[in-house]
Amino acid sequence: MNVAELTIAQLREAYLTKSLTPAEVLTSLASEIDRKDPSIGGYLSYDLDRALVDAAGCDLSLPLGGVPIAIKDLINVEGHPCSCASKMLEGKYTSPYDATVVRKLRAAGAIPFGRTNMDEFAMGSSNENSGIKPCHNPHDTSRIPGGSSGGSAAVIASHTAIAALGTDTGGSIRQPASHCGVVGLKPTYGRVSRYGLVAFASSLDQCGPMTKTVADAARLLEVISGGCDRDSTCLNDEVPRYTEAVGRDIKGLRIGLPSEYFAAGLNPQVKEKVESAIRLLESLGAEVIPVSLPNTEHAVATYYVIATAEASANLARFDGVRYGHRAEAGDLIELYKKSRAEGFGDEVKRRIILGTYVLSSGYYDAYYLRAQKVRTLIRRDFDDAFTKVDLIASPVSPTPAFKMGEHHSDPLSMYLADIYTISANLAGICGISIPCGTVNVDGKALPVGLQLLGKPMGEMDLIRAGHAHEVAAQ
Repeated sequence: MNVAELTIAQLREAYLTKSLTPAEVLTSLASEIDRKDPSIGGYLSYDLDRALVDAAGCDLSLPLGGVPIAIKDLINVEGHPCSCASKMLEGKYTSPYDATVVRKLRAAGAIPFGRTNMDEFAMGSSNENSGIKPCHNPHDTSRIPGGSSGGSAAVIASHTAIAALGTDTGGSIRQPASHCGVVGLKPTYGRVSRYGLVAFASSLDQCGPMTKTVADAARLLEVISGGCDRDSTCLNDEVPRYTEAVGRDIKGLRIGLPSEYFAAGLNPQVKEKVESAIRLLESLGAEVIPVSLPNTEHAVATYYVIATAEASANLARFDGVRYGHRAEAGDLIELYKKSRAEGFGDEVKRRIILGTYVLSSGYYDAYYLRAQKVRTLIRRDFDDAFTKVDLIASPVSPTPAFKMGEHHSDPLSMYLADIYTISANLAGICGISIPCGTVNVDGKALPVGLQLLGKPMGEMDLIRAGHAHEVAAQ
């Protein structure tokens, strides 16, 4: 039995039949990491000894009893490093507390194991912006795994993790899930607590599961969802039994096709795979209905005004005084300048500069305030569409995973690659990426993801449709 290839459901069955123990699983995973990860770079670190201590006291009767979960390196886990893949924090910060999602995982019996690579402070769509080391796509190591949760996607795809947590600010769970051929679910804004996540853009960030199957994603989401008295944006609504949506048929489910998401710029091979997946859902009883999201053309500009403005404010705390990298300097102003210049990478600096500019006197109304108004229009587009349909289907990314370095000289082309994912974050709705086949590029089979977007708090329908496709496509 190759332990690293097991799903959460299969691992739980192995525990219940006593064919495996948590210690055996952790030791096997560590061996697979040592063997495979040097060529992939999905992990920044792991602590087997600490995990074995956690395993010794875990309750296997709990929903995630004994299940190791890899954690994106901007989620705080008590006693573990939290570097956000940045020189600003690398080797300089060990978390003194658990994020709410980690606390809930532990309460369900799970074992946090391994810190996964990412774009620095979650700013990027390729994982090339990691300030510590590159991360590669397991399907073709000359290509990117996607970002910013590239490490979490890569370790699942390479079978060096059972499941992982990622975060999604503009597609950072769904896009790497698509490029690596795994499942990634972005919950509704407020469905999962953000307490203990290092903030990029506070009105957009959401933590969610990245797994091998839709059923595993449902199981993880059920555990990490729910109210949190330390996050005022977290909703106290009762958490549904997401696992009960697994296996339900989709007859009569209305799926919208937005014309704006199938326009120029979409790779023909990707389009064919996504349309084939939609036809499969239709054959299972779903009704496909054309819809329009007319403000989609403004989404990228709106997102990169709002997200960078919030990033500028959130990253102001990294000043060389309280924690993190501290440069040698003669006075306070020089300390600020040198510490931030040495600690942050190019993409983080670019976004801080842009965000500070759009918030500055004389430009606030022209950029930030206007972007917030357009954000409202984007949200209304989805509200209108969801009066006609239950879900919206689209590609996740306009292309398969691209070559590393392909967009280095043109950051705007990288930003435009987020066109199908960022609107969900602006609108605060939920979404999932599920594998829907592969395309052949340069002799390599590269995964493609189908994106399903749901109404606010509509994760049950995402899971229901995603699992139906997953089973029918096997």
